[in-house]
Amino acid sequence: MISPVLPTYNRAPIALVRGSGARAYTDDGTEYLDFGAGVAVNSCGHAHPHLVAALTEQAGKIWHTSNLYQMPGQEKLARRLIDNSFADTVFFCNSGAEANELAIKMARKYHAAKGQPERFHIITFEGAFHGRTTATLAAGGQEKYLEGFGPKAPGFDQVKVGDHKALEALIGPQTAAIMIEPIQGEGGISVIAPEELRYLRKLCDEHGMLLVFDEIQTGTGRTGKLFAHEWAGVTPDIMAIAKGIGGGFPLGACLATEAAAAGMVAGTHGSTFGGNPLATAVGNAVLDVVLEVGFLANVQKQALKLKQSLERLKDTHPDVIAEIRGSGLMMGIKTKVPNTEFIKAALDQKLLTIGAGDNVVRLLPPLIVNDADVAEAVAKLEKACAHFEKK
Repeated sequence: MISPVLPTYNRAPIALVRGSGARAYTDDGTEYLDFGAGVAVNSCGHAHPHLVAALTEQAGKIWHTSNLYQMPGQEKLARRLIDNSFADTVFFCNSGAEANELAIKMARKYHAAKGQPERFHIITFEGAFHGRTTATLAAGGQEKYLEGFGPKAPGFDQVKVGDHKALEALIGPQTAAIMIEPIQGEGGISVIAPEELRYLRKLCDEHGMLLVFDEIQTGTGRTGKLFAHEWAGVTPDIMAIAKGIGGGFPLGACLATEAAAAGMVAGTHGSTFGGNPLATAVGNAVLDVVLEVGFLANVQKQALKLKQSLERLKDTHPDVIAEIRGSGLMMGIKTKVPNTEFIKAALDQKLLTIGAGDNVVRLLPPLIVNDADVAEAVAKLEKACAHFEKK
């Protein structure tokens, strides 16, 4: 008999019913150190007092009005994102896939509005993951996600990261944009080199294409900058964000320059719930925390501590760990044992982690972690490694 909830997940046999900071608890009080953060969503940890207060205050005022009317909280959040990025305008939605859908539509509409509707092809990269809608699955291009869902949506051309000859050969009169994650998350925490992002920017400028960054997982401070592309010193024309900006409340956004958004006039796109008062109240609260002086510096400090500790762990357990990857508080452990078994071993030590492609275990702790949290996580990972060496 099918379960009441559509069984599309292989769920761990625990139910987390409350949380505080970097820790979550089952109903019997068992404590877990959360280094998954709901797949990089809980940027400020569980039950952050400022976020709870912001949501509670807004819930007592008004929950939803729709985008048929002006929303002061939404306009405030848009202005703050603009003031802290390359963008001139923002559209709010509910998820990363929706944000990427708009990024794709916007890139195509940009050329259509200029009289070149044939320019609708978008170049993406092997190992990418851009969401689970039909268009974003096609953009990701991974067969394991596309299988059984009918013909792949047209207009997406994939190439291997770093294969400049193949990439440049793909560019033609139908090419509208290049779309890339600065760090491939689902694909296995593969960091795209800063010089590669700069090369893509130059290539787009030379061919009149738009550059789209998918910062759904890397954005909102995850790498120690507000947005990961800042490390490369280049900016995109369009950028999708989600996950961390909502701190646990469903919120996504598509940011763009005025030029890139020129085709998106009234009636071309919409969302019933996107950026409603509850969501943007939390989004503003998240920015209050993340933009506080010293916050991102502490993310960088904890990231360095975590990375150095993980490298030592790899050296101590060479039969279990093959490689340490990542940037900021977005780290990946490529294991020599099946990553699903390593995740279970970590869970047995009361540590929450997340799987990824290429046999990688993702560590995505809340951005508020401290020295003690990082040390405890590494100690639990040490025990998880030892579990395999005892066999």
